[in-house]
Amino acid sequence: FSPTTFRKLAGCTLFITGASRGIGKAIALKAAKDGANIVIAAKTAEPHPTLPGTIYTAAAEIEAAGGKALPCVVNVREEQQIINAVEKAVKTFGGIDILVNNASAISLTGTLETETKKVNLMMDVNVRGTYLTSKTCLPHLRKSRNPHILNLSPPMNLNPMWFKNHCAYTISKYGMSMCVLGMAEEFRGEVAVNALWPKTAIHTAAMDMLGGSGIEKQCRKTDILADAAYCILTKPKSFTGNFIIDEDLLREEGVKDFDIYAIAPAYKEETLSGSQHEGPHGAKADTAATAAQPLSPVAETFRVIQGAMSEEYVRTTQGVFQFELSGDEGGTWYIDLKTKGGSAGFGKPSVTADVVMSMSSADFVKMFTGKLKPTLAFMSGKLRIKGNMALAIKLEKMLTQLNSKL
Repeated sequence: FSPTTFRKLAGCTLFITGASRGIGKAIALKAAKDGANIVIAAKTAEPHPTLPGTIYTAAAEIEAAGGKALPCVVNVREEQQIINAVEKAVKTFGGIDILVNNASAISLTGTLETETKKVNLMMDVNVRGTYLTSKTCLPHLRKSRNPHILNLSPPMNLNPMWFKNHCAYTISKYGMSMCVLGMAEEFRGEVAVNALWPKTAIHTAAMDMLGGSGIEKQCRKTDILADAAYCILTKPKSFTGNFIIDEDLLREEGVKDFDIYAIAPAYKEETLSGSQHEGPHGAKADTAATAAQPLSPVAETFRVIQGAMSEEYVRTTQGVFQFELSGDEGGTWYIDLKTKGGSAGFGKPSVTADVVMSMSSADFVKMFTGKLKPTLAFMSGKLRIKGNMALAIKLEKMLTQLNSKL
């Protein structure tokens, strides 16, 4: 899989917001290898105290990769700065072919914990910034041969789960997705408008701030989004109105090995028998082989949990957890930390569960062995939680204590 052999973006001009670091810069570097012109529309002109990179260091990297760079100081909250940068881009490169709306502000906080200035920042950068940058670039995009707008925003899923823990952030990201819905239809036949979102957490400076130390081991490199973006931006403009997940698209394009994108490949999904990936779909653990194992990973995990039960856990937790697992050893399992003595095992709990968690059995094992943080599993959509959130957090605390035993 090497789309660069054709240098499909040679001579194209990309206007990328937030391109001084992270995902924006990764997309810029991928296009630069084809010999594209990159407008780095970002606000970091002076080195930031904690975050790496400025528009000028990014420009140097882009030129070194084979592209032409135009660093512009753009805070997407300031309409005039967007207009000035777009005019400068058109004057320098003769037009704009692609707009990537990547600049984003994030605060994964509940309604009462989110300060008004944070709400304003997320709405201004994510929704209004994306809207105004698109509006300013569109007259130039319409003149391009194969124009694209790509927003880094999620597929719209109105399940309350995506809103309840960080309502303001979700509203702001869905605002970007709504720009895709509306503009794709409005400019159909003229400009392609699509959204791209990662399947797993991506390692960026923002993720370090959110997740704390060690988080990167559970993340993928920004390259996966750069490769997916490249696939989208080299498609004809008739490819529009799509909400794309990076891994799904790359699988369709024939990518088999996703280890190359892992920050720590050892964290990759091992098949449950612990064997190496084999076969067309990387699945080797057939049921016979799994049955021959001494105790399957999920059953073994529940055996350890059952053994670790204590009156203390029951007294401090007071909750019943039900797990709906998919994949190998799928089915319903439970942990009862409410009834005297506590219990855990296969099947439904004897009383109604306070929390129901749905995830794959492989991720369940990772979560209980400390290889996958529940918070991260939840944020990246690997874990779905119904019921009492406070109890789910108590379980996370218990896991930390259990990990030494697993």
